[in-house]
Amino acid sequence: MTDQPAPRHDHIRSFVLRQGRVSVAQARYYEEGMPQWGIPYRAAPLDLVATFGRVAPKILEIGCGMGETTANIAAAHPENDYLGIEVHTPGVGSLLKEIATRELSNLRVVQHDAVEVVRDMIGPGTLAGIHVFFPDPWPKKRQQKRRLIQPPFVSLLTSRLAPGGYFHCATDWQEYADQMLAVLSGEPSLANTADGFAPRPDYRPQTKFEARGLRLGHGVWDVIFRRGA
Repeated sequence: MTDQPAPRHDHIRSFVLRQGRVSVAQARYYEEGMPQWGIPYRAAPLDLVATFGRVAPKILEIGCGMGETTANIAAAHPENDYLGIEVHTPGVGSLLKEIATRELSNLRVVQHDAVEVVRDMIGPGTLAGIHVFFPDPWPKKRQQKRRLIQPPFVSLLTSRLAPGGYFHCATDWQEYADQMLAVLSGEPSLANTADGFAPRPDYRPQTKFEARGLRLGHGVWDVIFRRGA
């Protein structure tokens, strides 16, 4: 199994599809789980209420990685529904394994470019929250145009939030954290929930990698804004 072909796009992608190794377990859960919990990309609005079969707050998570944090959040908050976006097949397979083994009914996944999913499938004012946790920092100067958190995309994401909805980013790269804070501060529909960076809220679990970094003196920065009424 390989990652899906790169989608056609009219924007700079914030990811590079790699020929990552897919384990036997990931492949099995991918094949079995995508028909149940995967949402195919379509250039048409997605009915989130019909997708989850209920009226509940809808949270979008962009970049689920290997899925453990996403699944932990969904398991801890059954009152919310979570839509995860991830492009890499090993991560999608791992997330589908988490959904299956934990029997999570409030989590779905889209394997596609996040910009296109938000633009084409998520209706304005439909989200209660957005999570962008530890996106690729693209640290080299020439790469930084690939960063996900840029004004045009933040403006698009903000339009998908309902009034009072929150926008939460986290990173362990200070320079990217400063950019996140500046970009979200520049979006007129958003207001900072803190005086600068925010303390990590309880709903964002601390990963083993993050805890190790903190013990070594590395920083982690959370940026949490809220859309006005």
